[in-house]
Amino acid sequence: MATALTQIPTPADEPADLGLIEGRAQSVAHLFRERVAKTPHRPAYMYAVVSDAGDDWKTVTWKEADADVRELAAGLVALGVEPEERVAIASGTRYEWALADLASMLAGAATTTIYPTTIAEDVAFIIADSGSKVAFAENAAQVEKLTSIREQTPGLEKVIVFDGAGDGDWVISLAELRERGRAQLASDPGVIDRRIDGITPDQLSTLIYTSGTTGRPKGVRLNHDSWTYEAAAVESINILSPDDLQYLWLPLAHSMGKVLLTLPLQIGCATAIDGRIDKIVDNLAVVKPTFMGAAPRIFEKAYARIQMMMAAEGGAKAKLFGMASDVGREVSLLREQGKSPSGLLALKHSVLDKLVMTKIRDRFGGRVRFFISGSAALNQDIARWFDGMGLQIAEGYGLTETSAATFVNRIRAYNYGSVGWPLPGTEVRIAEDGEVLLKGPGVMAGYHNNPEANAEVFSEDGWFHTGDIGELDGRGFLRITDRKKDLFKTSGGKYVAPSAIESTFKGICPFLSQLVVYGNDRNFVSALVTLDPEAITGWAAANGMAGASYEEIVSSPQCREMVQGYIDQLNAGLNRWETIKKFTILGKDLTVDDGELTPSLKLKRKVVADRYKDVLEAHYSG
Repeated sequence: MATALTQIPTPADEPADLGLIEGRAQSVAHLFRERVAKTPHRPAYMYAVVSDAGDDWKTVTWKEADADVRELAAGLVALGVEPEERVAIASGTRYEWALADLASMLAGAATTTIYPTTIAEDVAFIIADSGSKVAFAENAAQVEKLTSIREQTPGLEKVIVFDGAGDGDWVISLAELRERGRAQLASDPGVIDRRIDGITPDQLSTLIYTSGTTGRPKGVRLNHDSWTYEAAAVESINILSPDDLQYLWLPLAHSMGKVLLTLPLQIGCATAIDGRIDKIVDNLAVVKPTFMGAAPRIFEKAYARIQMMMAAEGGAKAKLFGMASDVGREVSLLREQGKSPSGLLALKHSVLDKLVMTKIRDRFGGRVRFFISGSAALNQDIARWFDGMGLQIAEGYGLTETSAATFVNRIRAYNYGSVGWPLPGTEVRIAEDGEVLLKGPGVMAGYHNNPEANAEVFSEDGWFHTGDIGELDGRGFLRITDRKKDLFKTSGGKYVAPSAIESTFKGICPFLSQLVVYGNDRNFVSALVTLDPEAITGWAAANGMAGASYEEIVSSPQCREMVQGYIDQLNAGLNRWETIKKFTILGKDLTVDDGELTPSLKLKRKVVADRYKDVLEAHYSG
């Protein structure tokens, strides 16, 4: 496999930022133990206790979390879990997920992550391929799924359920695991510290199986060294402090969620955990975090909702909001260049900040210092709007195979439209065909039980081929153009990068949920469109279709005309061969549950193209 020719330039204004990271913890378990010793009484986690009366947020200190984790870890030891044996977690994002993950690592085991939406057939493959001996299951639904595949997973000896009771045999409750752990610690108080002491940096920590849009999922082997590197590297770029508070809703089965779960162990900051996506806005007002990671779709929805609310207000409020947006963008451009507003612009910004921008920030809790965006491309205009409102978004880049965080824009040095600089200690090259190649501690040890796949992505000299096309500017900022496999060529021989077009449209059409660009070997480009159900319902009410169903709205001539107007705006900024000549608005939105989006809200392009093949083919008939 050919390696790259272009080496990343070192940013002249911050050479130390790309130095090597040394002296990091031996393992995640060591990192957790050290954190508990350093700040035992500081807050570690917050989680919501849900009741009919509402949510009550409980805070747990590092010392209290340590007591919980050690009992669970000892319970795993009592179940016969040995070092590097796998413990699966089939659950949504919640506090117990963090406890189970840490318990597995303190026991010297490795975590196999499973999304709660993963179908039984794939769960069976993951459990069997990983060799998982024990599995944590969130609730009865996950237990039922594991029970249905029991014959296919004979190596799975025990299931521990978070919510619910055991069956007296194969399934036990979390409380029962604690009881076994307490008994184990009573008979052998030093068992967990011995397990921790025995963990080496190159020992397996996590097995994360890729989405599997084509063929079987691939198990990505991430050692302890990868996670401790990520944590130490992020600490070295000085964007977080022990006084920060993270709000974490992302899937913890995903590498981005997992790395955000690991960072606080290094930094010492607290994390509020709640995976309920529909509660994000409500929870931000209560928790008041200082930073949060999210997929671009979250920012797109928030931006569209605020834009539509202001448009509906009309009059002076809408005019004031428009002025604030314009001034904010001007200030954002200056900040990006390392400058500050002055004169009349500074005065306008100060007044509009008090009248408008502060209220926007209050919607997100009022204390957010920055957001982190990853998993897909973020629209540049949307990012700049948030920055203009005083809510900076640090867009980053990485893959499951690189422990999530590989590049990230800094708080003090950033370039919208790019994914920033590499983390210190990561090497980058650009291949002759534009593919981004990586080396560094964050890169996986390889795919589990899959030497053929390893040979496809690693060159003989050890460079990992990401499959993404990108370019580096003179200051070392990386711009990702598209996935190599997603680029297509029209029948006229012109290349089209669909992700770039899709991202651009998200900043143009406030009602959009998804745009899927298509046209490989075709004589023109076409697209599938889905609209955000909440946003389009509001539009319908204002356009004489109040009470109509989603399908009725999107199939109406008025809706078609509205979308066509935004498509025309998009086309005006594209090359002739990239313009969308035909499109279909689908009768339903794309969802995670239907397998059209990944749990991190990334488009499964091939799945969607296959599912709507007849619709796409109709664009080219006649």
